[in-house]
Amino acid sequence: MLIGEVARRSGVSPRMLRHYEALGLVRPTGRTVGGYREYSAEDVRRIFHVESLRSLGLSLKQIGRALEDPDFTPSDLVSDLIRWTEDRLERERELLERLRAIDASAPAGWQDVLRVVELMQGLGSPSAARRQQALLARTEGVPVPAELLAGAILSEADLNVTGALRWALARAGGDGVAALAAGMYADDVGIRRRAVLAIAGMSGAPGATEVLADALGDPDATVRRHAALALGRRGVTAAVPALVRMVVEGSNDVDAAEALGTLSRDRDSGYADRIVTALAGELDAPGADSATRMRLAQALIELPGSTAREVLRRLTHDDDRAVALVASAFVAVLDERSAEDRGDEAEDRSDEAVDRGGEGADRGDAVS
Repeated sequence: MLIGEVARRSGVSPRMLRHYEALGLVRPTGRTVGGYREYSAEDVRRIFHVESLRSLGLSLKQIGRALEDPDFTPSDLVSDLIRWTEDRLERERELLERLRAIDASAPAGWQDVLRVVELMQGLGSPSAARRQQALLARTEGVPVPAELLAGAILSEADLNVTGALRWALARAGGDGVAALAAGMYADDVGIRRRAVLAIAGMSGAPGATEVLADALGDPDATVRRHAALALGRRGVTAAVPALVRMVVEGSNDVDAAEALGTLSRDRDSGYADRIVTALAGELDAPGADSATRMRLAQALIELPGSTAREVLRRLTHDDDRAVALVASAFVAVLDERSAEDRGDEAEDRSDEAVDRGGEGADRGDAVS
C-alpha cells in the first residue's frame, strides 16, 4: 500500500507519515521498484496504534518508548497524564471564569477589560493585604460583576478581606444574593458558612429571606444559627424553633434571645405568648439543668406581656437558688418597668386633659 492510500485510510497526512518514519515510529516495510514507500498491513496497524496513543496526550517520544520497550509499563505514565490533564483543565476553568467575569462587566472599552483583569489578579494574590488593597483601590464607575466578588467571598478566609469583599459586593449592584446562593449548597461546610454570613449581612436584599429559610435545614449547626439570627432580626417566624434551641443549647443564646424579643414586639401579643409557651416548655423538659433554666429566664425578660412575667414568677421558686435569685431580680425589673409605663401613661392622660382644658378656654374666649 503506497503512502497516498495509507494517508487516505488512516487520516494521517503524508507529511506526518514521513515524520513518523524519521523518528523511527513507523517505517514502511519496503519500497517499490520505483522507490516509493510501501506499507504492509502491520505497518498500517502500527500507525493506528501511534494515533491512539497520541489521542491520550502522549508525546511522540513517549509513544516510541511504549511501542518499543517491552519493560515499559503504562500505569506510571497514565497517572502522569491524568495529573497533567487535571492541571490543564483547572487552568482552562480559570480562564473560562475570567472571560465570563469580563463579559459580565459589559466593558465599554479595553481599559475596562484591563481594570477587571487587574482586580482579578489582585484577588488572586497570596497576600491578604494585596487582596484587600485591590478592592479598596477600585476605580469608581468601573463595573465589577457580582459573580466575581461572590466567588471571592466564598473562597476567602481572611476576615478583613471578607469585609472588603462584602462592601464591594454591596456597591456593585446586580443580584448578589443569587451569586452567593450557589455556595449555600456546596459540599464544603466552610463555603456554606461564608455564604450564609454574607447573605445574612444583606438580608434585606431580594431573595435573601428565601435562601436563609432554606439554610435552617442545613446539616451544619453553625450555618443554621447564622440563618436563624438573620431571619429573627427581620421578623421571620420560621426562625423561632431554631432560636429557642439556641437558647437551650447556649449557642449565641444572648443574640437568639434578642431576636426572639424582636419577633415578639413585631407581632401581636398572641404570637408573643406562643414564643413564651415554647420557652416555658423547655423549662419543663427532662434535660433542662440549672444553666439551661438560667438562659431561658434571661430570654424571657426580653419578651413583652404578662405571660413572660408569670413564667418568671414561677422560676422565683426554682429548686436552684441561683436560678430563683436571677428570676426574682428579673421580675423586679419587669415590675419597675411596668410601673414606669403606667406612670408615663398617666402623665400622657394628664397632658391630654390639660390640652383639652386649654382648648375649652380658647373656645370660651372666642365666644366672649
